Amino acid sequence: MIFGRERSIKKEIISVGRHLYRNRLAVANSGNVSARIDDKNMLITATGTSLGNLRYKDIVKVDLDTGRAYGKVKPSSESPLHTLIYKNFKARVVIHCHPPLINGYFAVTSDLKALTFETKFYLGEIPVIAQDTPTVTRPEAVIAGLRSNNLVVLKNHGSVAIADKFGDALSLTEALEEAVRSAGLARIFKQDLLDELGTQVKEDLLREAPLEMFSPEHIQAIVDRVNKDEFISRKGRELALTVKLAIKLDGSGKSYKFNFENGRIIRLERDCDAPFVISAPADIWEQVFAGKLDSFVAVTQGKMKLQGQLGQLSRWYVPFTRLFAIFKEVKIK
Repeated sequence: MIFGRERSIKKEIISVGRHLYRNRLAVANSGNVSARIDDKNMLITATGTSLGNLRYKDIVKVDLDTGRAYGKVKPSSESPLHTLIYKNFKARVVIHCHPPLINGYFAVTSDLKALTFETKFYLGEIPVIAQDTPTVTRPEAVIAGLRSNNLVVLKNHGSVAIADKFGDALSLTEALEEAVRSAGLARIFKQDLLDELGTQVKEDLLREAPLEMFSPEHIQAIVDRVNKDEFISRKGRELALTVKLAIKLDGSGKSYKFNFENGRIIRLERDCDAPFVISAPADIWEQVFAGKLDSFVAVTQGKMKLQGQLGQLSRWYVPFTRLFAIFKEVKIK
């Protein structure tokens, strides 16, 4: 039974490797792919193998606790990184590859210029990890980046995507490669475009005392800013933003419900009786309020839970994007 399951996973890894190779996301012997078998073991591609020509014997079983490989075939040199990822996350698959456009773009910049709604919605802010060696020697930095996004870039070395399914990890990788392609084309059409994108007006927050996260004072400060925001007010009227949206801090009993009416929060209540409820543990909310994690991206990547249909909520994507931007304007302790 276990053997049959392992063979099935190996077959999937072979298929993923061919897909990466066929789409020029991996070349020669670069890149590595793995999948969790259970809580104690993973399967990972062997060292020196081509992802486009994998065979069953090129995929190695590794003990997650000891890092020991079963058999004589050596696992990828990035096996310690994959092992640490599975120890820190519930993800079931990891894809590390060297997409040429991603490598080229992030070799000269550390910021993704998001030109489409899809890029902003699904990718968000991509963590970029400094890389000085051919093999990852600072895996803890990669782990820190993956806490805020299921996709990170290793500068001059490629990308790492984690997910529950290979299809989702592939989608993240391909979406970033396409976003970079769009940014490059945009610069051809208008040379100074990338210098203008992403410019934001930064307020001086140093004079404001930090508030305890999820305290009544913290949430009320957000409400006050929302109701003073002309952009949310205008878009809220245009899009008939009338809805109840609640946010919940897992494990604390703390929740707040925003009652929107045409773009204004007319009432704040301390419950989560709403058609849309966004919930997450404290460490995720801390990243959201610090501006390190986009709420929409966190929901699509499973870091935050959404009660209600994301498709329905996304009809108000524009004003809610501004709402989530306001979240980070209120300093927390």
